[in-house]
Amino acid sequence: MTERRFEGIGATPTLGVGTAVWYRPTDVTDLEEPPVDGVDPVAERERFDAAQADARAELEAERESTRERVGEDEAAVFDAHLKFLEDPQIESGVEEALEEGLPAPHAVKEAFAGPIEQFAGMDGMMAERADDLRDIRDRLLRLLTGTERTDLGSLPDGSVVLAELLTPSDTAQLDPDSITGIATMEGGRTAHAAIIARSLGIPAVVGVGDELDAVDDGTDVVVDGEDGVVIADPDAATRERAAESTQTAVVEESVATADGRSVEIAANLGTPAEAGPAVDRGADGVGLFRTEFLFQDRAAAPDEDEQYAAYHEVCEAFAAGVAGDGEPRIVVRTLDVGGDKPIDYLGLDPDENGFLGARGIRLSLDEHADLFETQLRALLRVAATDAGAGLAVMFPLVSTVEELEAALEQVESVADDLDDEGVDYAIPELGVMVETPASTYLADAFAERVDFLSIGTNDLTQYIQSAQRDLDRMSEYQDPLAPAVLRAIDRTVTAGHAGDAWVGMCGEMAGDPDLTELLVGLGLDELSMSAVTIPDVKTAIREVDTEAAAELADAMLAADTLAEVRQRL
Repeated sequence: MTERRFEGIGATPTLGVGTAVWYRPTDVTDLEEPPVDGVDPVAERERFDAAQADARAELEAERESTRERVGEDEAAVFDAHLKFLEDPQIESGVEEALEEGLPAPHAVKEAFAGPIEQFAGMDGMMAERADDLRDIRDRLLRLLTGTERTDLGSLPDGSVVLAELLTPSDTAQLDPDSITGIATMEGGRTAHAAIIARSLGIPAVVGVGDELDAVDDGTDVVVDGEDGVVIADPDAATRERAAESTQTAVVEESVATADGRSVEIAANLGTPAEAGPAVDRGADGVGLFRTEFLFQDRAAAPDEDEQYAAYHEVCEAFAAGVAGDGEPRIVVRTLDVGGDKPIDYLGLDPDENGFLGARGIRLSLDEHADLFETQLRALLRVAATDAGAGLAVMFPLVSTVEELEAALEQVESVADDLDDEGVDYAIPELGVMVETPASTYLADAFAERVDFLSIGTNDLTQYIQSAQRDLDRMSEYQDPLAPAVLRAIDRTVTAGHAGDAWVGMCGEMAGDPDLTELLVGLGLDELSMSAVTIPDVKTAIREVDTEAAAELADAMLAADTLAEVRQRL
């Protein structure tokens, strides 16, 4: 049979080969007509309350499972679902429909219809939130109607899952050791299901369209998540290419460019549970441990001993799992809340603590000084252990020299307190996360005072472009290849090296193997990323010629428009 190609959107930049397995869940929205004489609203409300409680229990269990298997960022999808489950507008809609005499399933369907339509009518990422609402609606309807749930966690090895749409709940069930690919008719790259697939390392192509339905169960399929293509009945040449490209081999040892320049390749983590998988993917260390996840989803902040245990666990995992001389470097970012990282019990105000408000180090030096002190105590104690010899501490959103000096003074104060108490401690490497225009202009002054600078390209891009990154209509401004952003990165690296500080990058840009040569050319000493892309970036590093990379960087820095940058890249 002649091979057939279906164009879509690449969601995971890897390639997989397997056998098509269609997932066609029961349409739980296809309800029978409600009784003409209505139903008992009180009894139906009790049915809804029970289903809502069961849904909450399922979501909490799936959140914990996803956190352990994938990571805290991905598990946060289910936090959003929990909020949708108890959204006052939707609950009010259910209550009104029940009072009108509708059965609970029909009331749920009606209450969700308006919000789903509202989100679906928007553009980009906001439209994809409609999928999250559908997921919650269908979960409630499944529980109310007693519909059996399909177990996607037990599909045969080598399965390529085809579906009209996969929800986050569906995707979180998939076993990356068995599933070799995903292809869906609908969906976008920033949908939560795509994000989970990407974190699991499952090749995925979304938004293929209705023509995907022409692929039958049992068909041999190639899912090319890099080019965004699904190939059914691949010919011999395609099969050979797929076999060679199925997965980049893990590179356990540290890597250097073709001409011998070493570049550290580290992982971004949210919880200690993510340390082991990162080691397995070849991470040299940790370039960003987001400690705010230790503070979320609880009634109060973790105490000193709990934090000590978490940081020490990460250090131990890398000390035991990473080969080579010396201790792996573990960069821990102090508490960074505010902006898009709220914590309920801290009472953060969306305006006062928004992207341009009091967040990051600003809170740690002011109203959250007690949390900052506790965190520093735990970190300095870990630094004194054998496993913690490579620990480094990074301060977020530093915009002034005064802020940095105050943070450094707090470290010294905590060290003095521990000394007075007779508690073992050590002062680790200290650094600054460069993510504001001010920090790029002050990078030389910062480098004189700390050991390292780490560029957070996600926030740096939004601040340089003056475009809030969680607003869909601002998405075109979120490209880190924008000339102003590239020049800010170059300025930071140059200033950091002049001050004898090493310079890393921990934003999403660091994990794109297509940009590895450029980042080497810009002079980055360390790149930190999601663990799934580490093998690809390590492999890319080995192929880079430093002189050619520097010439590429110079050419791109000379470009005045994003189009010119992309053309030269």
